[in-house]
Amino acid sequence: MMQNIVLNDVENGNILSRDENEMATTIRSYIAVKEKTTDTIVGFVALHIHTVELAEIRSLIVSSKYRGQGIGKQLIEYCIEEAKAINLQKLLVLTYQQKLFESFKFIEIQKASIPETKIWADCIKCKHFPICDEISLTLDI
Repeated sequence: MMQNIVLNDVENGNILSRDENEMATTIRSYIAVKEKTTDTIVGFVALHIHTVELAEIRSLIVSSKYRGQGIGKQLIEYCIEEAKAINLQKLLVLTYQQKLFESFKFIEIQKASIPETKIWADCIKCKHFPICDEISLTLDI
């Protein structure tokens, strides 16, 4: 189950909690990677479209047991390719993994430039709001 993978990271504030209903209504935004022999989900990510030009990579998580195997990079690559395929112009991410995203040429931006719809739809739910220490980055596609 997807919720089990994120439990520890939700508790420590590294990832925003999304209840089962919210995930169900946006399930088509998610892509998962499964472990080949057991068919168990080991990581997933969502590509959430904000506007006709902008999408956000969010809820990127890899099960702690499978970290360091390139699964996160694989999921980011998928999001970039999907964004290109649907003619988006920019990707946004808020993350604690700045170096990982910079390896894909994402550039740090000021949080003040993030669309208000994002702040009031998602950030307000975060236990760190309004004192956010995540790094905001974008990628021009």
